[in-house]
Amino acid sequence: MTPEQVKLIQDSFSKVASISEQAAVIFYDRLFEIAPSVKAMFPSDMTEQRKKLMATLAVVVNGLSNLQSILPAASALATRHVSYGAKPEHYPVALLWTLEKGLGDAWTPEVAAAWTAAYGTLSGHMISEAYGKPQAAE
Repeated sequence: MTPEQVKLIQDSFSKVASISEQAAVIFYDRLFEIAPSVKAMFPSDMTEQRKKLMATLAVVVNGLSNLQSILPAASALATRHVSYGAKPEHYPVALLWTLEKGLGDAWTPEVAAAWTAAYGTLSGHMISEAYGKPQAAE
């Protein structure tokens, strides 16, 4: 990711953060729509899970300018995902879809490319750490 892409991600995330509760609902609704089998991995009351999602995203977004600083946390998260029963195919692009919906007109081709690059880098790292081989998220 270029410094310009990092800035685009951070600037666009500040808009999403202002609607964080709604964005988290949209994310999980989409996730369960495209990967219904993962719903059983989550509690019935998603309130805390939605807060954790947005807090984790904030840490990642704020750390993108120093990617090496967030990779250990991403590795730990990937390992926890395995213990919950997550598989590589459970790394869908619900996040990108959510951002597109949440940002509306601010989801420009440049913003989309920046988020896609960041998502590919981080999900690829997490899958590699969790399963021992690089794989692209679907």
